[in-house]
Amino acid sequence: MRVRLTSDTASGGPGPRAMLVERLAPRTVPDALVTARDLGVLELGALERLAAREPAADALLDRWEALATLGAVDLGAARVVEPHLDALSILAEAKATATADAGSLDRDPAAVWGVFAAEGGDEPLRARPTAHGWRLDGVKPWCSLAGILDRALVTAHLDDAGTRRLFAVDLRAPGVAVAEGAWAARGLSEIPSGPVRFADVAAEPVGADGWYLQRPGFAIGGTGVAACWFGGAVGLARSLHSALAARADAHGLAHLGAIDEQLEAARLVLADAARRAPGADRATARILAKRVRATIARTCDDVLARTARALGPAPLALDAEHAKRVADLQLYVRQHHAERDLASLGEALTASEAPW
Repeated sequence: MRVRLTSDTASGGPGPRAMLVERLAPRTVPDALVTARDLGVLELGALERLAAREPAADALLDRWEALATLGAVDLGAARVVEPHLDALSILAEAKATATADAGSLDRDPAAVWGVFAAEGGDEPLRARPTAHGWRLDGVKPWCSLAGILDRALVTAHLDDAGTRRLFAVDLRAPGVAVAEGAWAARGLSEIPSGPVRFADVAAEPVGADGWYLQRPGFAIGGTGVAACWFGGAVGLARSLHSALAARADAHGLAHLGAIDEQLEAARLVLADAARRAPGADRATARILAKRVRATIARTCDDVLARTARALGPAPLALDAEHAKRVADLQLYVRQHHAERDLASLGEALTASEAPW
C-alpha cells in the first residue's frame, strides 16, 4: 500500500508509481523485505529522474512519498535508497549552478552513490590540491555501506580554519580502506556505517569552498530522511492496526487513535514542506526542514512507545519482522539530535521576527 502525503487519490494505480531498489536493494540489502509483490510496479529509474531535476513541488512530493512507502515496508531498504537519491540531487544542483563538470561526474550512470558528510574523530578527512588533481587523506566517520557502494560524495577539510569542500570519490580506488567490524548495531544491522580511511585518494571537487553547506538544497535534502522515518512509523502503526482489527481492547484502541492523530499531523507537515520548499530562500528552507524533522522525530518516538505498550512483549520477542522494524526505526530516528536540533531551530528563529 502506498503511503500518500496528500489526500488526492485520483492518480492511484497499483502500488507506488516510482520505486525500488531492483538495482540497489538486492545488492546492498540481501535480506530486504521488499519485493515487487509488496510494492507493485517498481522502477528506481523514475525516482532517479526525479532526484536529478529541479526540485519542484510535485517532484519532492513523489520522492518523499516513495521513500515513505519504502520505509513502511522495509526501513533498511529506504536507508539505502535515500542517500543515493540525495547524491543525485546534489550533483544536479551543482551542475545547475555551474559548479561541477557534468561529463566527469556522470561517466558511470549505473553507479550507486552515498553521501558521507559527518564529522568527528582524531584524523579528520583533509583535501589537498596537487599537480594531478585533488587528493584525500584521513578518516571519515559514519560511512554507510562504503564497502558496497560505487561512489560517494564526501566533505573534506581544506585548512585548519574549518573550511570544507565537497568531493566525488570512487570507493573502489586504491587507498580507500573500509573499517571492518565497527558496526555493532541491532537496528539497521545490514547497513554498516563505520569509518573509512582515505590515503592519497583521487577526488573531484563538487562546488566551491563551502558550497555544500551553503547551497539552497542543503536543508531540504535532510527532509528526505524524515520521510523515511515517517514511513517507518507508518509500518509500525499498520502492525498495531492489524492486531487490533483481529482482537481489539480499549487501551490498544486509545493508542491507535493517538497514533492516527500524530501520523496525520506528520503527513500534513511533510506535504506542506514539499509545497513550500521549492524556491524558498536558504533561511526559510533551514527553518522549514528543522521543523519537519523535529515533528517527524517526535511522532516516531511516540509511535514506538505506544505500539510497544499496546502490543506488549510478544511481537518484540517472537515476530522477527516486527522486532526489526522497531530496532531499525529506533536507530534511524536518532539522526535527529533531540534537544540539540531543537536548540538549533530556536537559534534560527531568533535571527528574525517571530513567525507566528
